[in-house]
Amino acid sequence: MLMDIRMPRLDGIEATRRIVAQLPATRVLVLTTFDLDEYVYDAVRAGASGFVLKDLRPADLVRAVEIVATGESMLAPQVTRRLLEQFAPPPSQAVALPVLTDRETEVLTLIAAGRSNTEIAGLLFLSEATVKTYVSRLLAKLGLRDRVQIAVLAYESGLVLPGSG
Repeated sequence: MLMDIRMPRLDGIEATRRIVAQLPATRVLVLTTFDLDEYVYDAVRAGASGFVLKDLRPADLVRAVEIVATGESMLAPQVTRRLLEQFAPPPSQAVALPVLTDRETEVLTLIAAGRSNTEIAGLLFLSEATVKTYVSRLLAKLGLRDRVQIAVLAYESGLVLPGSG
């Protein structure tokens, strides 16, 4: 689903929250002119799988829709680092991660750095299918919906720190 932030009667954040609550398999891509950290943060928290700005080239918008439709996540590059840095807590408030294998931790860290499955496969000398298996395991083990939520958790846990990607 393609969602705008500002709409009459119900804003896009609340609409996203309601849609994802009622239809969890729905993937929402937020498309907006508003490059505000608060909107990005709220959209991701509401369950959006992507957030892009309306100044995107048409071909890039089509690609973003395809990425989100396949279960991946898409964040506009100019908002990714700002968004993730907001999730980095002081060390005393870090969210505890469940026990992960060393390889799962490596994959989680690379996802948080914005790496694609193909890039992760190359860096870790794995097949892309194996990386997809690790991503699926992480989603299941962590009880998350998509890669954006994996990245957020990596920052919330303190595993990844702002500026380390």
